[in-house]
Amino acid sequence: MTSSFFDGKRQFFDIWASNYDCLLTTVFYQAIHQRLLEFVELPPSPRLLDLGCGTGRLLDRFARTYPDLQGTGLDLSLEMIQQARKRNAFDDRLDFAVGNVESLPFDAEQFDAVSCTVSFLHYPRPEVAIAEIDRVLKPGGRFYFVDYLPFEGFGENSIYPVSPGGLRLYARSQREDFAKPVGWRCEGHYHLLIRIVLTIFVKSEN
Repeated sequence: MTSSFFDGKRQFFDIWASNYDCLLTTVFYQAIHQRLLEFVELPPSPRLLDLGCGTGRLLDRFARTYPDLQGTGLDLSLEMIQQARKRNAFDDRLDFAVGNVESLPFDAEQFDAVSCTVSFLHYPRPEVAIAEIDRVLKPGGRFYFVDYLPFEGFGENSIYPVSPGGLRLYARSQREDFAKPVGWRCEGHYHLLIRIVLTIFVKSEN
């Protein structure tokens, strides 16, 4: 995928970063995060990676819910990461890094869980993203995939021209198909809010 695609995404979110936590997005994401945490299962002293972490609100909530959690947030936008670092109330347990989901800057099998909340829709090559997530997940680890379902009247492979490069939305069956090459087990699909659905995958322990 050309660097111009990711440059467009990066610039879009760099511009938005300082105003990202406006009232609308704050209320919207708080509702999603609250619902997501109802389904999360983590081992003792978990290590969690949040992809497309934005200003770090979800990781903050994880840290408040799990006092022994060590969390890392990754985002393509430097401006988003700077906002997250500025607001980080858990310097000893949370850290934030700039990076691309297609080439995660982490060693293999580092994380007990990976979350991705309304961010996967920006990824141009879902199969590459899934392979990288699989690489950094520990055996038995979980991937929490939260995103919109496709809207009625659009085809399965439609690209929604809402942001640079467009948005890609996946049905439940498409999500499961992406996970098949890496051998993940789909634990289930759970409605969170409006057309937003959580899909939980578990990495094989073999």
